[in-house]
Amino acid sequence: MDGIRFIETDFKSEEELEKTVIGHSKTFFGDKTIYFDLKNRVDSKSLGASIPDGFLFDFKDAENPEFYLIEIELSKHDFYNHIFPQITKFFAFFKNSTSRNALIEKLFHYIKSNPQLEEQFKAELGKKEIYKALKDIIESSQNILLIIDDQKTELPEVLETYTDTWDKIVTVEILKKFSASPHTIFTLTPDFENIEDITLGESSRREETGKYTEAFHTEDVEKSVISAYEAIKAAMTKLDPGIETNPQKWYISLRKNRNFAFMKFRRKKMHIMIMLPFEKGRELIKNHRLLEPSEGRQNFYNGPCFQVTLENANDLDEVLKALEEAYRQQNT
Repeated sequence: MDGIRFIETDFKSEEELEKTVIGHSKTFFGDKTIYFDLKNRVDSKSLGASIPDGFLFDFKDAENPEFYLIEIELSKHDFYNHIFPQITKFFAFFKNSTSRNALIEKLFHYIKSNPQLEEQFKAELGKKEIYKALKDIIESSQNILLIIDDQKTELPEVLETYTDTWDKIVTVEILKKFSASPHTIFTLTPDFENIEDITLGESSRREETGKYTEAFHTEDVEKSVISAYEAIKAAMTKLDPGIETNPQKWYISLRKNRNFAFMKFRRKKMHIMIMLPFEKGRELIKNHRLLEPSEGRQNFYNGPCFQVTLENANDLDEVLKALEEAYRQQNT
């Protein structure tokens, strides 16, 4: 940079790596995120006998925030004796409602005891009550973010083997440091702010037939959401028996010759990206919340699109009309 060569530099300790993440969290994760740690205030028993290095709330989509348990590791640590058990203990936490409620209580009291942190949450939540918002976010969004300073050869095999846990819940970020005294450059790969689009883009270009199933996506999803999904499938089959549901790692798509919709599931809701312009979506859909993706995000889906969020099968007719229109435009 500016004629100066920066040399890749190892992190001296896990503590240095953790401090780097804390000190640059807005740079790494985006302005619409809140990151903090409270290792000394969380009982390890409430998190499967393991305490995460941090907690991340992502408010890029204000109506659908994401929650992450953060694990920060050096790549030199033994994978199966150190990293693997640390991560897998968190899966039990996500499955246990008592543990989730205990964590929500601790996070709430910590936020209320920290005026600066409380103001950050109020700025993102608006008039929403903090405790209820925390509960809703953690109940509906369950992610683990592994931040590590280099590749681990074991990770691809583990992701391939444990498709219902590691492959489904864990996102891996590689954080590297480059130095030219007194300056430092950090790189985080892939870019977290666009992590969903990057993985979706890769998946849509490299579809893996048969590896993922509907059950992979609908496990632990509430019945009201599954009912909406089943109603959509039935309507699409009636429209054209040749329409397929196509499960991939990050979504289930609806397609005939081409994908015309992408469905992503959360415990209490389903997001559907429909391949029609946002203006058309507003014309067709009046009773559901719509989101207009950024231009870059639409590029990942290979065309104009909009997102609609469903929590049940109510007012489904207007969504079905939009899906029918997308089907006709993508397959004529």
